[in-house]
Amino acid sequence: MANPLNKLDALDPTIHEMGRLLILTALYPVEKMEFLRLQRDWNFKQADLSSHLRRLRKAGYVAVEKTFKGSYPQTWCRLTKRGREALHAYAQLLEVVSRKAGTGN
Repeated sequence: MANPLNKLDALDPTIHEMGRLLILTALYPVEKMEFLRLQRDWNFKQADLSSHLRRLRKAGYVAVEKTFKGSYPQTWCRLTKRGREALHAYAQLLEVVSRKAGTGN
């Protein structure tokens, strides 16, 4: 009988890191979110949030747009279609692992 926890190897390591998982989860229900709100709501240091977003952008999971509101710069983050699909697949795999671990099958 295969160990259900072996499926954990299939988890996307880009998503699995806690900070990036928090970002994707925060962006999932909204069209876009401002960088400063992500930083404030999740208690990220600016450098850490920037680093996570850079990794998520490289994977194609997040898009970042820089705009201005008057003379103030704003940075907007949104989940891409690829990011939504990846997060959905990640959640489904966790569900399978959880179900199998709970039943022992």
